[in-house]
Amino acid sequence: MHRGGEAVERRGAVERDHAGRALRADEDGGVGHRGLPVGEAGMLCARSGPAHRGRHRPWLDRAQGRSGLARYLGGMSTLVDPATASWAVASAPVHDAEAWAALQRQRLTALLRHAVQASPYLAGQLRGLDPDRAALDDLPVQHKRTLMRHFDAWVTDRSLTLEGLRRFVSDPHRIGDTCGPGCAVWESSGSRGEPGLFVHDPGALAVYDALEFQRPAPLRPLQRLWDPFWWGERMAFVGAIDGHFASQASLQRLRRRMPWLADQWRGFSILQPLPALLAELQAFAPTVLTTYPTAASMLAEAQAEGRVSLSLQEVWTGGETLGRTQRARITEVFDCPLRHSYGASEFLPLAAECREQALHVNADWVILEPVDARGRPVPPGVLSHDTLLTNLANGVQPLIRYALGDRTRWRVGPCACGSALPVIEVEGRCDDLLELEGADDRPVRLLPLALSTLLEDEAGLFHFRLEQTGPSALRLRLPGSNNAAARHAVQVLKRYVADQGARHVQVTLHCGHPLPHGRSGKLQRVVSRSAPPASATACAASAPRRPPGGRGGPGRSS
Repeated sequence: MHRGGEAVERRGAVERDHAGRALRADEDGGVGHRGLPVGEAGMLCARSGPAHRGRHRPWLDRAQGRSGLARYLGGMSTLVDPATASWAVASAPVHDAEAWAALQRQRLTALLRHAVQASPYLAGQLRGLDPDRAALDDLPVQHKRTLMRHFDAWVTDRSLTLEGLRRFVSDPHRIGDTCGPGCAVWESSGSRGEPGLFVHDPGALAVYDALEFQRPAPLRPLQRLWDPFWWGERMAFVGAIDGHFASQASLQRLRRRMPWLADQWRGFSILQPLPALLAELQAFAPTVLTTYPTAASMLAEAQAEGRVSLSLQEVWTGGETLGRTQRARITEVFDCPLRHSYGASEFLPLAAECREQALHVNADWVILEPVDARGRPVPPGVLSHDTLLTNLANGVQPLIRYALGDRTRWRVGPCACGSALPVIEVEGRCDDLLELEGADDRPVRLLPLALSTLLEDEAGLFHFRLEQTGPSALRLRLPGSNNAAARHAVQVLKRYVADQGARHVQVTLHCGHPLPHGRSGKLQRVVSRSAPPASATACAASAPRRPPGGRGGPGRSS
């Protein structure tokens, strides 16, 4: 990332927004005028404003002292004025790499200053560092387990406590409500065994909303011109709807803020029996389906089999890796375009697809660092062991070099769409690396994405769970019957693992039972039950060994 950047004169500066309204930066850093309306309608309107190309405008996101925005937000310290977040996103210089890197550095400096001043825990972690000069790799890596242990000293609002937030998320009737001074709290699924609670202040939520509405390439541009407020759409979210997970909580928050859409945007539980889910979706008749790739595949197969008949206009997927064959099958069955995204409870809109189906990181608002097993940066084109996240928008719970647990690969070279924001490829965070006994007594490591690709391309399976039950034992679980296609998949697996050097591997079938979903509703398709996953360093070493005729290996998100 850019570590320099010239100082920008802010004191007494007068700027004008796209509606011609004067905005004056107060002497203490507060913003004198509230600016654009807060809410999704305002964000959609902001899309038609002039795109700023050139120097950034520091009043849009300047670090705010408690005497400025804190007064507006009832004493809570925040990094972003919610009223100007939409324009800050709309005016971002995403086609100018040097400009957005300078903006990123400005926001990082503001975040570090804020963390040192307002978070007792991070003040201790960052003691002795100069926020104006510190390079990102000078800062310590933060881990979820440690941060949760110091939660009350980590957050910057003393009214928020771990005990109180746990009570809040234990009440399903409060999904989508705000806690504290207008904050949202989301729980992570703990797919790696460590659940967490993540609080997002009003400024961060306004940034997330603006990014969600403005950055992804529209799948039906003419329809959005005709219906910019989505009044004519019926949106179905299929996922886990009984917990305070980011997607469901965000959906409920939007329904509360836009009650005229409440009957047209609904959530459906993925944990219910499939016939019940299909019946509910058929009755609702959605035009837009948003769900996990595995769930979209499951519903596409049900559509192909005639068990449901949905007239979808768009499919949105996220939360898991989306394979190219998987994408093609979903779009073929539903006969509509698909959009994939990458997000997390720590920062919901991490990356959005452009018209070239490439995932562009929203790097002006979030920093993602791909690192190896020792925390060292890896170059573009190399699969990382982990990815470190720094959230530049959220002041209430500062995340700085936070170990996200995702393996990522950064694309080399510019994207054909023209955006200078970096392109990322993500290996699904849910699946495990399998390690089998080799013929020469050396372990054979199998990439989960390669196995998924194999079963998709060679066996035509999309809804499955492959479990390692022993050093030389695999179990393939399918919800359907033990038919010729299932038995063919077993033979495909046996051939592949033998070609990779594994010896005497037994592959058994387990058919006719629903596949187990985690509490978050996500399906883990490749699972190691015999040992913890091996490091991604070994994963990267085995990456060239791919399924015959397939496209295995990481980086299938785009």
